[in-house]
Amino acid sequence: MQIADRPPPPNGVAESSTQVLISRTGWPILPETRRTRGATSAPGPPPPTTWAVVRTVCAMSLDGVLQKVLEAVPFQLTTDGGPEEARRRFAELPRTPMHPEVTAQDRTIDGPDGPIAVRVYRPPSQRSVLPAVIYIHGGGWSVGDLDTYDEVARLHAAGAEAVVVSVDYRLAPEHPFPAAVDDVWAATQWVARHADQFGADPDRVAVAGDSAGGNLAAVMAQLARDAGLGLRFQLLWYPSTTFDTSLPSFIENAAAPILTLAACKGFSRWYVGDTDLSAPPPTLVPARGDLTGLPPAYIAVAGHDPLRDDGTRYAELLTEAGTPVELHNADSLVHGYVAYAGVVPAATEATVRGVSALRAALA
Repeated sequence: MQIADRPPPPNGVAESSTQVLISRTGWPILPETRRTRGATSAPGPPPPTTWAVVRTVCAMSLDGVLQKVLEAVPFQLTTDGGPEEARRRFAELPRTPMHPEVTAQDRTIDGPDGPIAVRVYRPPSQRSVLPAVIYIHGGGWSVGDLDTYDEVARLHAAGAEAVVVSVDYRLAPEHPFPAAVDDVWAATQWVARHADQFGADPDRVAVAGDSAGGNLAAVMAQLARDAGLGLRFQLLWYPSTTFDTSLPSFIENAAAPILTLAACKGFSRWYVGDTDLSAPPPTLVPARGDLTGLPPAYIAVAGHDPLRDDGTRYAELLTEAGTPVELHNADSLVHGYVAYAGVVPAATEATVRGVSALRAALA
């Protein structure tokens, strides 16, 4: 989720053209971007012609089934009332139990500022050793915990046939940046070094996260590369990566269901705290980091989400850096659509696509 608008692209960024391709399965494939001479690789919003094409592809009305669900159970992520009230509203949302066949065990691991709670999920499998997925929940770095994301973690365990380790990191604003990064990094290192303790393969480890958790998953991919941990894959659900609210989707979807532009900025202020934003570190804004040598990525965005073009921009930057990326836009859905899997068919389909990519990468 974003906090500050960014100035227009520097003069060195030239015009580009983009072609959006559709695979045989009907999934959008990340477009190739062709730049004219004089172009630079400096981070910034894509040129206008690129975004015009993206907007054309994304122009679809809200899914009808989802619309009815949102009318029956209205919900908006907001900082109104403070952090405790925001957490209460989120915790009271009705949730559909999923995959009771997946076992779960609560554990604690050593963290930089005391114990960190994790929950280890294991799906039924004939294999004794499974790949591992570190799951990092969303919620604007401020709401959410192991219980509110229990169903989502189970879905990933069952769908990817992998051991999933869900991390209960410290939340803002009581624990602003970089507390969440420090906790999740400690958990990532623990999984990589102790995978054999819970029947997982240390050579087949991936990170996955949604929204703020997608931000943290992208950061983990960069930290793991630098530490030589060799993650296999990164699954980023509608992530926050650029902190650039000048991207078109923040204007188009400023009053979107579930997540508004005002909420993006409010949660980001809680998380950023006193951090100097004149030159934010890549552990806060992963789009500013070195994007070479990272594990392949699947980035999922939604048409009716302020963060849509943020995830698309990160996919473009990864591609320019040589990192394989699959970008999927669920153009009739909203931010947080994984939570509607099993209830809204379009959300189920989009979720299955991402989890299937995860499973294939860890096979």
